[in-house]
Amino acid sequence: VQLVKSGGGLVQAGGSLRLSCAASGFTFDDYTIGWFRQAPGKEREGVSCISSRNGRTYSADAVKGRFTISSDTAKNTVYLQMNSLKPEDTAVYYCAAVPLYFSRCGMATMGRYYEYEYWGQGTQVTVSS
Repeated sequence: VQLVKSGGGLVQAGGSLRLSCAASGFTFDDYTIGWFRQAPGKEREGVSCISSRNGRTYSADAVKGRFTISSDTAKNTVYLQMNSLKPEDTAVYYCAAVPLYFSRCGMATMGRYYEYEYWGQGTQVTVSS
């Protein structure tokens, strides 16, 4: 099982980045895929999630209206489009997967990162002011 991330980097405030998370080794539609982030000295927080089987998505209030999560089931890939980036978005971003039968995409699952079974490598996103 693998979750391979790409994207990230350094951008000025107001700019955009897109993160990708390509999944392999499990049935994509049977999982909720979540994006999490962790800034230095802070706890890991949920950003957005998607359940491709039913198209359900959720984004945390901190990113709502700026970040968009989507999926391409043919490519088993989830994307996080991040627009209007702010310095407070600076963090290491992770994608992770949890079985859909166990945790559906929503506010509750975003608060329970410890339930996620598979994790991709973190990628740094730095937003300069």
